[in-house]
Amino acid sequence: MTIVEYPGLEEKLWHEKLPNGLDVFVLPKPGFTKTYATFTTRYGSVDNHFVPPGGEAIRVPDGIAHFLEHKMFEEPEGDIFSQFALQGASANAYTSFDRTVYLFSATEQVPANLNTLLHFVQNPYFTDENVDKEKGIIVQEIDMYKDNPDWRVYFGLIEALYSRHPVHIDIAGTADSVRSITKEMLYDCYHTFYHPSNMTLFVVGGVDPEATLKQVREDQAAKSFRPGGEIGRLFEEEPLAVREPIRVLHLPVSLPKCMFGYKEAPGEAVGESAIRRELVSKLMLDAALGASTPLYQQLYDDNLISDGFGHEFNTGSGYSFSVIGGETRDPEELVRRVTDALEKAAEDGIDQAVFERTRRKKIGGFLRMMNSPESIASEFTRYRHKGGDLFKLVALYESITLEEANVRLREHVSADRLAVSIVRSEGDPA
Repeated sequence: MTIVEYPGLEEKLWHEKLPNGLDVFVLPKPGFTKTYATFTTRYGSVDNHFVPPGGEAIRVPDGIAHFLEHKMFEEPEGDIFSQFALQGASANAYTSFDRTVYLFSATEQVPANLNTLLHFVQNPYFTDENVDKEKGIIVQEIDMYKDNPDWRVYFGLIEALYSRHPVHIDIAGTADSVRSITKEMLYDCYHTFYHPSNMTLFVVGGVDPEATLKQVREDQAAKSFRPGGEIGRLFEEEPLAVREPIRVLHLPVSLPKCMFGYKEAPGEAVGESAIRRELVSKLMLDAALGASTPLYQQLYDDNLISDGFGHEFNTGSGYSFSVIGGETRDPEELVRRVTDALEKAAEDGIDQAVFERTRRKKIGGFLRMMNSPESIASEFTRYRHKGGDLFKLVALYESITLEEANVRLREHVSADRLAVSIVRSEGDPA
């Protein structure tokens, strides 16, 4: 067991790596009534082609990580959500491109809820009958998202950017891929990716760290697991060029929705250099497009954007891209105005005062986040899986230079790697 102190943040992080490989972290927050726990596996929607430890390559249907997440909540004695509710906790789970997270929040009976979390995630219960029943539920979910314009414009952009990397495949898969999933496939994926050595438990809130670690240590010592090992993750080589420059879809919307972004070579996916690149990218986008910039204000005054306009930068194993946009009366004009401004900023460079103001804003946002157990738990695991430390981000932000931000902006903004996704109303012929 180790204790890492962060004097600048007035935080102490307790960590223990158990004999089975599970990393357990506890961040006590004296005075907090709520406790938040996440049990995360480094396994997401992009992991559809892999080599299990000591095995041969397996290709599984798209959407199986999300399907597995759904099925984990079912046990012979019933739905696990009811157990959490009886113990005064709220439970949930989600699947992203590169991880699956199971979580609960509670103000009481934290040890009991922690036991429940560990138990159901480490005790899969799949039968032919309950797998077949789940297929219909998930196909309905897929159909529901087909009519969701915000989801369709977002994933439409990723589909326009990527042609081979599985990041362009909907996290839930397709109706056909879901229907092809079997109980045996779920167990293959579970035993590959849900081994403790591929997982992280993080607990934050008003807890006793020593008692929490003791509880988890004893729980894991009483269980046996198959041997773990390195998992091979296989991806096809993705061309740098975008799949298609523009994708347009018609759905019932009052105003068009437009998302656009730049694709780039992914670079390193883990390690401090990868995290630094991500932070610099987010900082330079905020300096160019943030709500305090003249460009944002002009677009708002011209009724081209609303408060929902935003931007993000996504990077992982084999992918790296920006997402910009929101609701707009004129998608083409919005894309033209923003890309022109980005190209000019790349040529002229970011203003020093704007850069410093944006960096302070990022640091301030991070410090505010430290009062949110939910945000801490989510972000800690995300950066941990990237080989970094959430609590060192302030120091990283402080070390970023204006020149770094300008270099990244010039690297990122390239007209031949731009793709656009638009959702228009059904009556709009454009």
